[in-house]
Amino acid sequence: MSKIIDGKALAKSLRQDIKSAVNEIKSEYNYTPALAVVLVGENPASKVYVNSKAKQTVECGMESFEFKLPAETSEQDVLAKVEELNNDPKVHGILVQLPLPKHINEEKIINAIAVEKDVDGFQIINSGQLATGTGSPLIACTPYGCLMMLQDKYGKDLSGLNAVVIGRSNIVGKPMAQLLLDANATVTIVHSRTKNIEEMTKQADIVVAAVGRPEMVKASWIKQGATIIDVGINRIEVDGKGKLVGDVDFADVEPVAGAITPVPGGVGPMTIAVLLHNSIVASCRQNNKPVPKILDRYNRF
Repeated sequence: MSKIIDGKALAKSLRQDIKSAVNEIKSEYNYTPALAVVLVGENPASKVYVNSKAKQTVECGMESFEFKLPAETSEQDVLAKVEELNNDPKVHGILVQLPLPKHINEEKIINAIAVEKDVDGFQIINSGQLATGTGSPLIACTPYGCLMMLQDKYGKDLSGLNAVVIGRSNIVGKPMAQLLLDANATVTIVHSRTKNIEEMTKQADIVVAAVGRPEMVKASWIKQGATIIDVGINRIEVDGKGKLVGDVDFADVEPVAGAITPVPGGVGPMTIAVLLHNSIVASCRQNNKPVPKILDRYNRF
């Protein structure tokens, strides 16, 4: 039987350290880190996610500001809200929940967020700095959380390990590949146009699946003892009931894998915890203060 990578436990540990960091910031620096979340519309999954973020933000001792706008809100009004938050010194992190209604250009909204407050790590300057290895970007939360789970298992340096990332999105696939490269893994990205994906994944010590296809990855794709990080969250119907599954066929792959993340309970909890981590880092930079040392172990280098 393989080892289950417990994202809930690692996220809980990170949140405990974040809470300690917040207490230190309040007592030593005399301000409270704050995260603002903008939700446009009534997407049920987004509402659940935003509520979870707000709850965990407050539990860690941070301030949480929520702005819920009607689905018909104009792009200009969303941009105006982002600009208002950019200019508010009490707000250190800004997150505009995706997806946005179809009449709003997501790229335009994301890139309107001040680079120093882009705690989602999607803004083009943060993305570009990560891709080029320059500056100190705020890093997209899901891939950063995946890296933390891998480094918890292997250590900071992934030299000598072959990694395959399935998926090439700007939100997960591309930044994930870059983080693995920065940690000295040898990285291959495969996607919908790749031939012989199974042969490539079969060579990998690490497989990160982020493609959005339910249970696509089977045991025949996986080398014995490989580590599997399943980013996918897909809802399928089983016996007339909805069920959440990943991009990996867990029951099939688990006996072959050396370690594997479950869905749910794997990558998801880490994503929110890393969002809070990024908010702490952003707040310290904006106030010209050092990040509390308790968070040092989560640095990627």
